[in-house]
Amino acid sequence: MMHGYIPPHRFLPYLSWTEINALPDRENTVIVLPVGAIEQHGPHLPCSVDTVISSGVMGKALEKLPAEIRAFGLAPITYGKSDEHLHFPGTMTLTGPTLLNMVQEVGESVYRAGFRKLVLANGHGGQPQVMEMAARELRLRHGDFVIVPHHVSRLPNSSGKYISEQEKRLAMHAGHSETALMLALAPDTVHMERAVANFPPVFPSKVLSGDGRPACAWTARDFGPSGVIGDPNGATREQGLDILDTLSDSWVQAITDLFHMQWVVRDVASWGHGHQRGHIQSSLT
Repeated sequence: MMHGYIPPHRFLPYLSWTEINALPDRENTVIVLPVGAIEQHGPHLPCSVDTVISSGVMGKALEKLPAEIRAFGLAPITYGKSDEHLHFPGTMTLTGPTLLNMVQEVGESVYRAGFRKLVLANGHGGQPQVMEMAARELRLRHGDFVIVPHHVSRLPNSSGKYISEQEKRLAMHAGHSETALMLALAPDTVHMERAVANFPPVFPSKVLSGDGRPACAWTARDFGPSGVIGDPNGATREQGLDILDTLSDSWVQAITDLFHMQWVVRDVASWGHGHQRGHIQSSLT
C-alpha cells in the first residue's frame, strides 16, 4: 500500500474528504511532507536513498507520536533537484522551478484543506534552498500558514559517535550515516561488499571553508567515478537502528512543539498590492 513507512492511521490520503473535513483542530494539526530524490548513491546503495530516509525517519516519528498530538503524513515527493548527480545512470532530476512549483502546489492543497502547519522534511542535500523558497512564498501568500523546511537528518541524533573526524568534516553523500540508516530501513537494497571510500580534496581557502568542504559549486563526478563522497565502510544495521531511533525521537519532539506552538498571524489583505494570494511570482526562473 502507498503509505510506505508512515503508519496507516497517520496517513492523510487514507482518509475520505468527509473525514478530513470533520477533523478537529485542523489549524493546529501538523502535516508532514517528506521530500526526497532519486539519484545515484555509489555502487553499494540504491538510487532511492533520500526518499527512503526522509519517509522512513518521518514515518518512525509519526509511529512514536502520542495519540493526543494530531499529525498526519503525506506521500513523499519522490523526485528532487538532483542535477549534481546527473552524470550517473539512475539519477532522475527535476529542475529547480519544477520542484519549487510542486512543493508550493502541494502546500496550497494542504492550506485549502484547512491545515495551517506544514513540515517540509527534506532528505536531499542538493535542494534545501528550494524548500526554503517554497516555504517563504507560501508564507507570503498566507499569513496564518506556518511552514517549516528542514533537512530530515539535521536534528540531534547518535550518528556522531559512529563516524570518524574525517567523515564529520568532509562526507557529503553515500557515506557512513546514510549507509547505516539504509541498513536499518531497507537492508535488502544495500551491498556492503561494493562499498568504497572517497573524499573530496580539502578546499584550499580556510577563510571560505573552515572545515575543508568545497566552498565552490561542484558535481559528484568532480570527486571521482564512484559517486561516493565519504566512507561507508564500517556502517552496520545496529548503528542505523540507533540513529533512526534517536533521530525519530527528535522529530517527535519537533512535531509536538509545532503542534502546541502559536506563531505570528498576519492579515494578508493588509499588505497591499503585490503581496496577496495569486500575486507571488516564482523566485526561480
